[in-house]
Amino acid sequence: MTCPADAICRKRQFRNNNDNSSNPVTMNRYENPRIPSEARVRYLDGDYQVETPGTFVRCAVTGTAIPLDELKYWSVERQEAYVDAKASMKRYMETR
Repeated sequence: MTCPADAICRKRQFRNNNDNSSNPVTMNRYENPRIPSEARVRYLDGDYQVETPGTFVRCAVTGTAIPLDELKYWSVERQEAYVDAKASMKRYMETR
């Protein structure tokens, strides 16, 4: 099989081969492995803005690291993240 570019041929070989154990893993050139670091986030209604890049935020109640892609609970008023609904309710009851 001839290909215009050697890289394209290698990419096709990796896709067609079901056993990837012997093949090196290729990454997108824009996809860098991230070193875990704490992000600085501004919490908005139904959304948030990452002010300082990172991979996680800390729960204000438990101190647990929450990956940004799993962040579901936060307070806009207090600008705090929570690991789950239980932690959110606990903080709410403390500050009432």
